[in-house]
Amino acid sequence: MFRTALRNVLAHKARLLMTVLAVMLGVAFVSGTLVFTNTLSDAYQKSFAKGFDQVDVAVRPKYQDSKGDQVGKDAELTQALLDRAAKVPGAASAAGVVTGFTAVAGKDGELVGGDWQSAGGNYWGTKDPRYPLVSGHAPHGKGEVLIDSATAERTGFKVGDTVRLSVDGPVLTPTISGIFRTDDGNVAAGGSLTLFDTPTAQSLFGKKGTYDEIDVRAAAGTSQETLKSALDKALPAGLVETTTGEQLADDQAVAIADSMSSLKQSLLVFAGIALFVGTFIIANTFTMLVAQRTRELALLRAVGASRRQVTRSVLVEALAVGTVAGVAGLAAGVGIGAGLRSLLGAMGETVPDGPLVISPGTVVAALAVGILITMLAAWLPARRAAKIPPVAAMSSLHAKATTRSLVLRNTLGSLFAAAGIAVVLMATRMDADAAQGPMGIGAVLLIIGVFVLTPLLSRPLIAAAAPVLRAFGVSGKLARQNSVRNPRRTAATASALMIGLTLITGMTVMAGSLQTSIDRLASSAIRADYVVSMANRGPLSPDVAKKLATADGVTVSSPLRNAESRIDGGTEWLTGVDGAAIGKLTDLKVTEGSFTVGGTRIVVDEDRAEEHGWKPGSQVTAHFEDGAARRLTVAGVYEGNDMINGIILDNKVLTPHLSDPADMQVMVKMADGASDAAKDGLVKTLGINPAIKIQDKQDISHEIGNVFTQVLNMVYGLLGMAVIVAVLGVVNTLAMSVFERAQEIGMLRAIGLDRRAVKRMVRLESLVISLFGGVLGLGLGVFFGWAAGELLATKIPTYELILPWGRMTVFLLLAGVIGVLAALWPARRAARLNMLAAIKAE
Repeated sequence: MFRTALRNVLAHKARLLMTVLAVMLGVAFVSGTLVFTNTLSDAYQKSFAKGFDQVDVAVRPKYQDSKGDQVGKDAELTQALLDRAAKVPGAASAAGVVTGFTAVAGKDGELVGGDWQSAGGNYWGTKDPRYPLVSGHAPHGKGEVLIDSATAERTGFKVGDTVRLSVDGPVLTPTISGIFRTDDGNVAAGGSLTLFDTPTAQSLFGKKGTYDEIDVRAAAGTSQETLKSALDKALPAGLVETTTGEQLADDQAVAIADSMSSLKQSLLVFAGIALFVGTFIIANTFTMLVAQRTRELALLRAVGASRRQVTRSVLVEALAVGTVAGVAGLAAGVGIGAGLRSLLGAMGETVPDGPLVISPGTVVAALAVGILITMLAAWLPARRAAKIPPVAAMSSLHAKATTRSLVLRNTLGSLFAAAGIAVVLMATRMDADAAQGPMGIGAVLLIIGVFVLTPLLSRPLIAAAAPVLRAFGVSGKLARQNSVRNPRRTAATASALMIGLTLITGMTVMAGSLQTSIDRLASSAIRADYVVSMANRGPLSPDVAKKLATADGVTVSSPLRNAESRIDGGTEWLTGVDGAAIGKLTDLKVTEGSFTVGGTRIVVDEDRAEEHGWKPGSQVTAHFEDGAARRLTVAGVYEGNDMINGIILDNKVLTPHLSDPADMQVMVKMADGASDAAKDGLVKTLGINPAIKIQDKQDISHEIGNVFTQVLNMVYGLLGMAVIVAVLGVVNTLAMSVFERAQEIGMLRAIGLDRRAVKRMVRLESLVISLFGGVLGLGLGVFFGWAAGELLATKIPTYELILPWGRMTVFLLLAGVIGVLAALWPARRAARLNMLAAIKAE
C-alpha cells in the first residue's frame, strides 16, 4: 500500500502541484514571520547589549510610594550619592547619567531621527569611555554639543557647524564641538543622540544637580555581583535600587522579545488565515482525487485491502505532499524574512546590522505545519473513500451525498450560524473590554456555520445570476449548471475567497467609520485653530505659551498643564488651563451645571463624576505635589473624549504648587482662522523649531487616522497571501473539474460547441464561483464591521457606521477579475482537449 500511495503521488504530479503551492505559501508565511522577527529581535538585542558594556552596576532612583495625602515621586540621585558610590570598595569609577528628549534639525530644517528616537544626554568629563570621539573635543558650556557619527553622516554635519536643536521648546544653536561613536540601540535603529556637558544637560533636562542614573565600573578582579552587594550596603536602600550590567542586558533582551512577540503573533494570525484557506484547497483536491480513483480504491478493497489500509494510502500521499510543501515553504520563508528586512530599509526604517536567524524551532515549525495541515485536510476524504463499498464503487464513479447527510449538514450549519449571530449580538451589548472574547467566538461560529451552509446557499445565489448568464447562450447556461452540479466543491472553492474578503471588508468598514468619527471628534471638541505640542508628546516649556500669547494674529490661547494629585485617597491627574480662555477654545458637551473654570471652580468628565459621586456643587479636596491641600468646587460635568477628559482647573490655582511647571500642549485661536500664512507666522514666532508640532484640526485627525490607514494597508498586504491561496484553489478546482468532465467536453465539442465557447463556459463558471464567494465575504464583512463598530461607539461618542460602497464595489470587481484570471489555464486546457480521445476517456 505504501508503494501504491507513492506511485499515485508521482502519477498525479500536475494535479497535486496547486495543492503543494497552496501549502507552501502558508508555510512560507509562517517561517518567513519567524525568520523576520527572530532576526530583528537578535539584531536589536545585540545592539542594545553593547550599550551596557561600560556598565557593571547601575544605580537608579527608587519610586517613593504615596504616603497619606502626598503624591508619589522618584527619589533623587544627588552628587553626594554619586561620590559615595565612587568610594565603595571594588568600584573603579562612577559616572552620573542625565537623559532627555532632544530634537535636532537637519540642514533642511526637518527633524532628524524620528519623534521618539531623538535623545539627548551628558558627556562625562573630558573623555567619556561610553562615547569615544571620532573627531573634535568634549563639549564645554551651553554653546557646544556633540552629535553621533550616524547622524553626522546622514545630515552632513561636521565639527564647527552650527546646529539647531530643542529640548523642551526654545531653540538652541550650539556649535558642534565633536562627533562620537556609540553602540546605542536607538541610534542603530535610525535615531539620533546629542550630548552636552553634564551641568548643561542637568540644566536643560530640569535635573538641577541630580542624575537619572549612576553607572559604576568595577575594579579589576571584582565581579558585578560583588560590586552590587557593596553598593547595596553603602547606599540607602529606601532611595535607590541597583542592577548589574548583565541583568540590564537580560532585561533589555526580554523587553525586546516581548515587543517582537506582538508583531510575531499578528503576522502568525494572518499566516494562520492563509493556512486555513489552504485547508479548503487541500481537502477539495484530495476529495476530487479520491473521487477520480474510486474504482481503483474499490479494486484494492476487492483484492483484500482493508479500510484502514485505504485510508492510510491516501494519508501517505498527503504526507509526501506536506513534506515537499514544508521544505519548499521553509526555503521561501527564509527569502521572505530577508526580503521583509530589506523592505524596512527601503521604507526608510533603519535596522541594526546582524545575521539572518534561522532557528531550529523555525525549521521544525515549517515542516510540522506543512505536514499536519495537509494530513488533517486529507483525512476526511480518505475516510470517506474507505467507507464506500467495493461493489458500489465499481459500478459508479461518483457517490452522491444522501438526503440524510444533507439534512444533517444544513441543520448543523444553521445551528452554528444562529449561535454565532446570537453571540455577536450579545457581545455588542457588553462592555468593550469584556466583549472581545465573545465577539471572536461568535465570529468563528458564524463563519463555520456559513461555510457548512454554503452548498445550500449556492443554488439560490447562483440562480440569481441566470438572467445575466443567459446572454452568453449555451456557454452561460452550461456554466451555471456546472457551478451548482457539485455544491460541496463549489462551496469549498468559494469559501476560500469568502474568508479573505470577509476580513478585508470588515477592516475597511471599521477604518472608514473610524476616520469619519475622528474628524467629527476633532471638529466637535476643539474650537481652537491650532494645537501646539512637542514632537514626542513630551513636556513643553512654559516659554512657548508665553510667546504664542503675544504672537501676531493670536486672539485667545491657553496652555494645558498636567499634574498628579491625591483625591479621595486615590491618584487623579489634573489639567490646568487658562480659565478665562478655555471655553473659547473647546466645545465640550456639558451634561450638568456649566463649563466654568476659574478660582476654585473646576469641571470634571462624566466618568470621574460617576466614580466619585460628584455633581455640580460638590466639594473636592485636592492634595498637590508640594503637600498642600486645596478645596475645590465642581461647577459642571462634561462629556469627555479621547482628546480632552479628566479634571480641569485654572492654572492660577495649580501652578503655584508645581516645582517644575511644564505644558503638554497649547491651544491657539487666530483672528482670521487657520491658514498657511497663520501657521507660518506661528512657526517663525517659535524660531522654526524642529521639536514642536503645530497642528490644525485636520492635521490632528489625519495623524490619528494615519495609524489606522497604515494598519489597514498592512492588513491588505497580509491578507493578499490568503487571496493568492484562494486563487490557486479556484485554478485547482477548475483544472481537476475539466479533467473529470473530459468525456462530457468531448461530447459537447462533437455536437458543435467550438473551442471559444468551451473557454467561455469555463471562464463563466469560474466567474460565478468567485462572485458567489465575494458576495458572501462582503456580507459577512459588513456584519462584523458593524458589530465591532458597536463596541467602538461605547468609547468614541462620535462613532457612526459608514459603509464604503466604492471600495466594496472594487472588492467585488476584484473577486470577478480573480475568477477570470484563475480560469485562463483551465479554460485553455479544456478547449485544447482532443474530442475523440476525450469521448473515449473514462
